Amino acid sequence: MSVFAIKQPSAWVPVAMSVAALVMTVSYVATVGVAAAHQPDEGTPAHVFQLLMAGQVPIVAYFAITRLSSDPRQALQVLALQIVAALAALAPVYWLGL
Repeated sequence: MSVFAIKQPSAWVPVAMSVAALVMTVSYVATVGVAAAHQPDEGTPAHVFQLLMAGQVPIVAYFAITRLSSDPRQALQVLALQIVAALAALAPVYWLGL
């Protein structure tokens, strides 16, 4: 993967947002526990998680639209990295049933 492709904000910002969501989820579960996370009211951490994950969609779409036509191989590598990062952030939520 070229360093140039990942230096663009539309390439690394979604990855950073996924990492932030993952760190927030793990730290929240580590501090309050899984049982306390199952509340009727989702709370602020859940809303921030949702904003971080949904906010990536337009950024990833912009990256795909602007980079796929000019350099498809590098763009697909960055898109794969973005998808893996998003799945890593979603995994604890799925596994723990949050």
